[in-house]
Amino acid sequence: MKDYMKQYEIWLNSPYIDKEDREELASIKGDEKEIEERFYTELAFGTGGLRGIRGNGINRMNKYMIRKATQGFANYLLEVDAEAVRKKGVVIAYDCRIGSVEYSLNTALVLAANGIPAYLFESLRSTPELSFAVRELGTQAGVVVTASHNPVEYNGYKVYWNDGAQCVEPHASGIVNGVADVKDLGDIQLISEEEAKSKGLLIMVGKDLDDKYMEAVKKQQIITDIPNKADYKIVYTPLHGTGRVPVQRVLDECGFKSVYTVPSQEMPDGTFPTVGYANPEDPAVYKLGVELADKKGSSIVMANDPDADRLGIAVKDKKGNWSYPNGNQVGLLLMEYILKFKKDIPSNGAIISTVVSTPMLDAVAKAHGVKMYRTLTGFKFIGEKIKQFEDGVLDGTYVFGFEESYGYLIGTHARDKDAVVTTMVLSEMAAYYESIGTDIPTELDKTLRENTPKQLLGQDVVVVRDFELQIECDKTACTEIKLNLPKSNVLQFVLADGTYITARPSGTEPKIKYYFAVKSDSKAEAEKKLNSTMVEFGEFIKGL
Repeated sequence: MKDYMKQYEIWLNSPYIDKEDREELASIKGDEKEIEERFYTELAFGTGGLRGIRGNGINRMNKYMIRKATQGFANYLLEVDAEAVRKKGVVIAYDCRIGSVEYSLNTALVLAANGIPAYLFESLRSTPELSFAVRELGTQAGVVVTASHNPVEYNGYKVYWNDGAQCVEPHASGIVNGVADVKDLGDIQLISEEEAKSKGLLIMVGKDLDDKYMEAVKKQQIITDIPNKADYKIVYTPLHGTGRVPVQRVLDECGFKSVYTVPSQEMPDGTFPTVGYANPEDPAVYKLGVELADKKGSSIVMANDPDADRLGIAVKDKKGNWSYPNGNQVGLLLMEYILKFKKDIPSNGAIISTVVSTPMLDAVAKAHGVKMYRTLTGFKFIGEKIKQFEDGVLDGTYVFGFEESYGYLIGTHARDKDAVVTTMVLSEMAAYYESIGTDIPTELDKTLRENTPKQLLGQDVVVVRDFELQIECDKTACTEIKLNLPKSNVLQFVLADGTYITARPSGTEPKIKYYFAVKSDSKAEAEKKLNSTMVEFGEFIKGL
């Protein structure tokens, strides 16, 4: 018998699988392709946890695989420090996705069966609040049930250590191995909700943590006395997720009284009926928000993903054109704003980002005299760096961190990306810029001009011509001359090998046009070089 059929038969006849789930499995008995898909491999518990399509089977997200993962996690926690985890416990949060309530409760009941107190949020909460709660409650670990911005069919399970960050080594591998060692559903300990509560091992949490989290977020305000802040119009959408309550609350308490939430996307709904794919990286999710913004006279739309750890924006320029700044661009804007206006940044202030984020960060950091650290992709590595600063392993004081995939953290109240605090600060930034007669598109353009790259496509940039400022800067000779041409929003870069790259916005469409000129010894070689230069530059632009 094939391995996947063996696994199917085990589940079909297991006393640990509920009767209705066994009946559902029996209904696919003649569908070998479906059986193979569900049982040919086990849903992998990686260093970040579990994530997969919901359904019955070992290759699906379901309460049985959640129980298995939690038993393995519990075994590792008890192995590392049984006394600590039985005293401190584990805090659990969940988002709006289908199955999240059931999965989070099953997580709590397995922990409780192992003698580990489980602090379970009474209703859905954001991922950053879970990260905050780990340290606020002083638990040994945390779990959040979410699939972030994955499609509607998915759910997931992420684990956190006692510093509030997602687990890194050596704990990451230790947990993976602990989960792998749970070979049979019969190895899982489980008690009822009533027994867990009666033993004091299931503790519901909520409002008190909400209030403390909110106060921690509000401490990250930078400029509070912005003229006409109450009238600054903001359109916001939680994309059917967990962001609605904390974002509406923090904006209101910070004095933003003209916030319009997209009505059809306001309430939690794991089917994501208006978008399907609730990812703020996708311009399509802003359609309803932009329509509302045009009606209300707002020039900004902000969107969170379902667990409110990511933030994306749409902005309207002074000509009425909407654009969708990417993660690198928003990160640069926030970094520049924070470093310009935040008071008392220490001499060892540090910015943390990832190796795949834009190289322009280094220029901005250098201009403001702060350190720049790079990590591997994944916010858990940014969280790890924060702990290294606090433990004295590295010399630095955390100021701001982000990854290009729309994840930002302002402050150290959380150790994971936090769209709630980012929405607050970005609203402040947008309102402040409007109060001084500018806006986000203009400031983004300024940031790019003030921090032009030293290298492009592996070549030194030897000359920069800014036709808006009417300045030509020769980097090699360290000279600057006046350009005797009318002002125009055009930037031109000359590279060491004689390549010219010129950029200007279209006068008729919301796009930037790029022009290339290359040098070579023959027409054939020049055409080859031109093609490769355009391809390489296209990849570079995607990374900004």
